[in-house]
Amino acid sequence: MEQAPWQRTAAGAGLLGADGRLAPTIFAEMTALASKTGALNLGQGFPDEDGPRAVLDAAKHAIDHGQNQYGPGRGCQELIDAVTEHQRRFYGIGLGRGDVLITAGATEALAATMLAYLSPGDEVIVFEPYYDAYAAVVALAGAVLVPVPLVAPDFQVDPDRLQRAATPRTRMIVVNSPHNPTGSVFTEESLRHIVRVAERRDAIIVTDEVYEHLVYDERHVPIATIEAARERVVSISSAGKTFSVTGWKIGWIMSTPQRIAQITAVKQYLTFVNGAPFQPAVAAGLRLPDEHFDTIVQSFARKRDILARGLRKAGFAVHDAMAGYFLLADAAPLGIDDASALARRLPELVGVVGVPVGAFARPSRRDLRSTMRFAFCKSDDTLREAASRLAGLKDAVLPVAAQADRYQATR
Repeated sequence: MEQAPWQRTAAGAGLLGADGRLAPTIFAEMTALASKTGALNLGQGFPDEDGPRAVLDAAKHAIDHGQNQYGPGRGCQELIDAVTEHQRRFYGIGLGRGDVLITAGATEALAATMLAYLSPGDEVIVFEPYYDAYAAVVALAGAVLVPVPLVAPDFQVDPDRLQRAATPRTRMIVVNSPHNPTGSVFTEESLRHIVRVAERRDAIIVTDEVYEHLVYDERHVPIATIEAARERVVSISSAGKTFSVTGWKIGWIMSTPQRIAQITAVKQYLTFVNGAPFQPAVAAGLRLPDEHFDTIVQSFARKRDILARGLRKAGFAVHDAMAGYFLLADAAPLGIDDASALARRLPELVGVVGVPVGAFARPSRRDLRSTMRFAFCKSDDTLREAASRLAGLKDAVLPVAAQADRYQATR
């Protein structure tokens, strides 16, 4: 019997059991566990501090001055203009007003783009581990997900693996750089190789650049700056991560006017429009001076280092994060080879929540089995407390390992 769309979606995201029952996402499960135990939630990627006062005040001003009804379908002109200014200011990319579409966050932007172009049987290359929404929407469209592994320690694109993954059925390549969850930033050489593969297979390149302003050791280079990519790239970003307003769900798509019109044909029947008073507020954020963006980087780099030190003292092997606001921590040095079991025990053991990286990959990725992801987009005090609590993990390592063995035996 053919699966219904909801079943394809859930199965694609790994949430549909063999018995047909739905499971919650790992984020929902871990957040519920944090609430139940009172643990510090470093599992889900949302800040516990508000964004810049100028951005928050701009939203209040918009609400107080009547921007509370349906806005233009493509988004408010102020934000569209701010996006075009932002792309020229930071990357030297010239956009026109017809090159931008405002969306309900990057997730809707990704969904609208995929649903606009994917047909049953099309193949979509993603770099693994990957954001779970990619797999869900690809499955909803009836397309086929083709993961290309990113491997520790640098989590960079392997040209040979990418070349082998591309076939005549490759319709789309999703490029998430800066990358979630690994924190890697793809090299310009890797980006150029992706473009060459896309050209060879006449594939669309869809980017996910929501962490573009959270790059610590170098500078983000959008694939859209590569001339050969211009006609086939659909670039996506959003305000949530940059301005710590993840609940506002304001994102944008940048592409050619023809592609924007095609994607709008789908997007207008998803949310139609969204976040009217938040759109001019995000425009204000994008126009903040360079010093603000420098401060963001410095602040998150400090937070990263606080948590990294705590995880290393707890006995984890920590992978360096070049970008984003997540750290990958391998529990293998603690004698634990099952991060899923550890994630479910950690809140009770030390009062901290993380998520297993296996939730972002296929079960066959044995190299990720012992690795967890922790979010450092929290206050310094929260991160210091988390580091202090994690220090007690070494004393609990034997019962955790025993629990992991029992968990594996029952699977």
